[in-house]
Amino acid sequence: MFRSRFESRRRFVQGLAGGALVLASGRHLAWGTTTSTGTGSNAGPGAGSGEPELSGTDFHLEVGATEVNFTGASRRATVVNGRLPAPLLRWRQGDTVTIRVTNRLPAPTSIHWHGMILPADMDGVPGISFPGIHPGGTYEYRFPVTQAGTYWYHSHSRFQEQIGLYGPIVIEPRAGERHHADRDHVLLLSDWTDIDPERIYRLLKVQSDYFNYRRRTVGDFIEDARKNGLSATVSDRRMWGQMRMNASDLLDVSGNTYTYLMNGVTPAGNWTGLFRRGEKVRLRIINGSSMTFFDIRIPGLSMTVVAADGQDVEPMTVDEFRIGAAEVYDVIVEPKDDRAYTIFAQSMDRTGYARGTLAPAAGMEAEVPPLDPPDVLSMSDMGMNMESMHHGGSADHDMSQMDMAGHDMSQMNMPMPSSGRSPTFGPNVDMVADQPRTSLYDPGVGLRGNGRRVLTYADLHTIDGPIDSREPSREIRLHLTGHMQRYIWSFDGQKFSEAQPLRFNYGERLRVVLINDSMMNHPIHLHGMWSEVESPDGKFLVRKHTVVVQPGQQLSYRVTANAPGRWAFHCHLLYHMEAGMFREVAVVQE
Repeated sequence: MFRSRFESRRRFVQGLAGGALVLASGRHLAWGTTTSTGTGSNAGPGAGSGEPELSGTDFHLEVGATEVNFTGASRRATVVNGRLPAPLLRWRQGDTVTIRVTNRLPAPTSIHWHGMILPADMDGVPGISFPGIHPGGTYEYRFPVTQAGTYWYHSHSRFQEQIGLYGPIVIEPRAGERHHADRDHVLLLSDWTDIDPERIYRLLKVQSDYFNYRRRTVGDFIEDARKNGLSATVSDRRMWGQMRMNASDLLDVSGNTYTYLMNGVTPAGNWTGLFRRGEKVRLRIINGSSMTFFDIRIPGLSMTVVAADGQDVEPMTVDEFRIGAAEVYDVIVEPKDDRAYTIFAQSMDRTGYARGTLAPAAGMEAEVPPLDPPDVLSMSDMGMNMESMHHGGSADHDMSQMDMAGHDMSQMNMPMPSSGRSPTFGPNVDMVADQPRTSLYDPGVGLRGNGRRVLTYADLHTIDGPIDSREPSREIRLHLTGHMQRYIWSFDGQKFSEAQPLRFNYGERLRVVLINDSMMNHPIHLHGMWSEVESPDGKFLVRKHTVVVQPGQQLSYRVTANAPGRWAFHCHLLYHMEAGMFREVAVVQE
């Protein structure tokens, strides 16, 4: 009975076939394939896509509210120029852009240009870089475009991002694209809810696993005991019980509440991007969701990853990759047949999916694969010392799950020896990882050993190397901490309201070490500066604006503090940020 009700709810939140933005005229608009338009103008509906695009150097954006209907119930959304998602902005590297943003809402608003390197007062974070845009007011953003690639923009005001204020950015490189493609599609993933985000936040504060409909059952216990042995299973359940955590709690808000969108279109609506057989098609994939990690694959097609967070990487061909909230990946696919292919983006907890179609003609459709079986976290995921816990046979079982198709397991970096001293952070922290894992070859829970070639951070190598060849002169270590029951999130046990700004000295080269002491994946975003991820032995790997740290993992990256001013530094899971996992970074000139 439970599974029947769950599957019925899951099918419902795939949305209406025509679920879309409802304008005052009553027209329904889909949003999709890139088309070129005149400078600063709104594109009307294109052939089969209806994508709005603005291009040039001078833009006027209006933030307002309108009705949407994705599930059969009308709700108010926050939109830009009457669009959800907001219009695609197309810029050119080397230009200076001016964007005037007018607020038509009854509450303050803001726009942050995610991943852009720009002056601090143009960054768009109220209370940090500017005061925000008050009702009826207009703020003029003006900055040089020094980079190229795929980026996005979104509100940094309370929960406006959750209810629609996000849009893509494509910046054309001055010297042309390094990786040729015959066709180009932007895919912006997001999570829509009919529930007021303020209510979601209150429910999480009262019960952090309120939206988890997959708590482990007696049936799961019997299955695990059959597979791992009774003693190991009892021990495992005892430890989770002592921590007052649930191993199936992978995402705070699930597909039972969210309808997942691709370019503002529900799974039932089936956004479609066109191609001709034999073409190279570039897909610019942006995770603009508030709280969701997606695992993306296109059955029948391999994907060659050519850029991460807007930066070109050495091409890497995979079957699947995980994209955290705020991350961006560009991939190239080459359909060889005149048939439809499903773009399948399932949520990490396997409670729902976004989907679209690549096809040679509109109206075509391919089979949508079933959701993968849900997985749960292990004690190894939590950075626990399995031997010291006398965990019996389950330790071997946990680590056997780390086998990944196509990876050389000899390169795996196993947990570091425990120092014997764990930091204590006070009552707002419910656990500390005893032995944080340092491996970057692990694709994460739910992707290990699935028979597909899955991308990991260890596979990513930014072309042209680091932006700064200096060795770090200073190291900053931060623990990603939380208390699940109280739904408090923090750095080093301190919420934003309790913490002093982090000080970066202008011009210095830093190493930032993040240790995730929680059971959640955290996408950490440093504004205004690049985060250059390094291997456990200190070698440069990849330049990113958002870095995902897995549960029980230690990860480090280098930062050049070349951007004076005040900057935001936070988890990009929206409710985690609002619950305290946020710091100010002050880059100070002596």
